[in-house]
Amino acid sequence: MAVDTGRVGAYQPETESGGGYFYDDVLEYRVWLHPGRGAARVNGGDDYFVAFAQYERADAFAKSATGADPPLVLVRQIEWIDEPAPRHFVPENGERLTEWQVRWLRESKRTASSVTDFMKHPPSSEK
Repeated sequence: MAVDTGRVGAYQPETESGGGYFYDDVLEYRVWLHPGRGAARVNGGDDYFVAFAQYERADAFAKSATGADPPLVLVRQIEWIDEPAPRHFVPENGERLTEWQVRWLRESKRTASSVTDFMKHPPSSEK
């Protein structure tokens, strides 16, 4: 569920994409629609998204809408892990908004020790 349902749909469409290993807040679920694949032309023919506060509603919409992708989730990261090169991990902080695959939410909610613990024992492969 989105942390602030009153802001759903108000976030900028252009964000980072993926990465970071941890998230702080779920902001919204996005279903991207593609006119080139049959979605309605409501954005001058460009791709666009419909935002939802709940995954279940986004998923139901995506399954019924022509030209829709499966839902993505827009997350806020306050502390995260940058990986500028394979297996080179750099802890970062400051607000970052990024779209994730929904499955990445599982076990990725940042705790006070997540970044420190990660840096002590980094994974052997990418997420």
